[in-house]
Amino acid sequence: MSKAEQRKQMSNGAGFIAALDQSGGSTPKALALYGVAASDYNSDEEMFDEIQKMRARIILADDFTKDKVIGAILFERTLGEEIEGRKVADYLWTQKGIVPFLKIDKGLEEQANGVQLMKPIPGLADTLAKAKNVFGTKERSVIHEANAEGIAAVVAQQFDVAREVVAAGMVPIIEPEVNINSATKAEAEDILKAEILKNLDQLEEGQEVMLKLTLPSKANLFDEVADHPRVLRVVALSGGYSTQQACDLLGQNSKMIASFSRALTEGLSKQQSDSEFNAALGGNIDKIFRASVQ
Repeated sequence: MSKAEQRKQMSNGAGFIAALDQSGGSTPKALALYGVAASDYNSDEEMFDEIQKMRARIILADDFTKDKVIGAILFERTLGEEIEGRKVADYLWTQKGIVPFLKIDKGLEEQANGVQLMKPIPGLADTLAKAKNVFGTKERSVIHEANAEGIAAVVAQQFDVAREVVAAGMVPIIEPEVNINSATKAEAEDILKAEILKNLDQLEEGQEVMLKLTLPSKANLFDEVADHPRVLRVVALSGGYSTQQACDLLGQNSKMIASFSRALTEGLSKQQSDSEFNAALGGNIDKIFRASVQ
C-alpha cells in the first residue's frame, strides 16, 4: 500500500468518499431503509452480518470504482471482514483502487452547551497501530446550536484526537457536524469556521488533516479552510438531506467533495435484483460524482 499514491488520490482525485461506516447505533436505521427489519435478525452478530452483506454488495457493484469513488470510510469491525478472500480495506485498495479510512469515534456524549462531544476513545493507540492498512481515520462530533463555548470545545477535542492520529502516520478526517435542522445553523457555521482556522494555524509543519463538514448555509463558506496549507481536502456530509438536495447544495460549494452515507444508499433494497440494485446505486454514484467535480 503506497501512502504517497493514496495521498495524491485524496488530494487531487476527481470523485467522492463513500461513507460505509454504519456502526452499532446507526446500523438498525440503515438496515431498515435497506429493507431489513429488526425482526429479521436476533442478535448484534446477525445485525452486523446483514450490514456487511449490504456493504459488500455496494463495494462489488460495477459502478463502485476509483473513477468516481476515490475513498471509503469503514467501521472498525469491518476491518476484520473479508470480500472475495481479502480483508475489506485491502480489497478496496488492491482490487478497486479506493483509499480506505477507519471510523474511530465511539459515539457521542449527551448534549451540553449546544453540542455533543465525542465519548472517550479507549485503546486508540492500539487501534491505530493495528490499522496500518488504512490511510486515515474519521471522527464525528455534533453541533446543535450556535454556542461559542460548545463549538470551541468540539473543535479543540477534534484536533487533540487528530494530532494523535497524525503521530501514528495517518490522516484524520475531522468531522464537527452541524445539525441541518438547527435554528442557528448559519451562525453556528460561522463560529465553527473561525475555530477551525484558529486550530489549523496551531498545527505544525507536516501535520495534515482533512475535514468533513455539513453543507453550509452560505455557499463556499469553507473555501478558506480548503485553501489552508494544513488541509489535504474538505469533504461534505449529507446530514439527512436527500440525494438530490445534498447534490444540489454540494454543487454550490466548489472546493468541497462529497462523503455521503444515507444519500449514497438512498433507494437501495435487499429485495432488489442485482440489476435493479446496481442501477439504483449507479444513479446515486453518478449524481454524487457530478456534484463533487463540477
